[in-house]
Amino acid sequence: MLDHLTKVPPSAKDGSPVLVLLHGRGSDMGDLQSLSEVLPRGGSLVTPQAPHPGGPWGYGPGWAWYRYLGDDRAEPASLWASLDALEEFLADLPVLLGFQPGPLVLGGFSQGGTTSLVYALTRPGSVDGIVNLSGFLVGGDDTAVEPSALGKTPLFWGHGTHDPAVPFALAVRGQGRLQDAGVPMETRSYPMGHWVNPDEMEDLKDWLSREVPGWSRTEG
Repeated sequence: MLDHLTKVPPSAKDGSPVLVLLHGRGSDMGDLQSLSEVLPRGGSLVTPQAPHPGGPWGYGPGWAWYRYLGDDRAEPASLWASLDALEEFLADLPVLLGFQPGPLVLGGFSQGGTTSLVYALTRPGSVDGIVNLSGFLVGGDDTAVEPSALGKTPLFWGHGTHDPAVPFALAVRGQGRLQDAGVPMETRSYPMGHWVNPDEMEDLKDWLSREVPGWSRTEG
């Protein structure tokens, strides 16, 4: 099982919402724990750690979901290995949490957002919502995905217009592909770089309460 951290409130029970967030390149499982602020009452946060050490790829002492090849490309072998590990991890959530999750939302920041998108695209219907914070939609023949595979699974995509790591142009390109496929998506842009800000968290909280069945705006 992937290493992970959890925040599970005492009120969590069968049917309670769960948010699984994947960290970015060169980071670790502790990085997104502060985003528990977007959870409703009884909601749980799970932050798994990517399986690939970042050091050999020049990403520092943290971890990575895939080897980045530039533009909107990810190395297939490392990405598919992470997707398989993530699939096993999500299947074990009832044991890990001690209850049967209700609405399950998968998302992440940067590489975590990209990986979440590919997971949902390659495993249609496996999650109830997707959150992409400053990631991209993979392209290229070696990691091609079919945007229409998302069906009606709702997606929140937030991105900084001054992002130097994942340029805003990549967001526009990926969003266009998904919109052309009819994916129900909320896109938000912010005058920031490669990070998240309070406005984005408020927008995400509102989106979760509107678009994900069983997700209340009431905070714990």
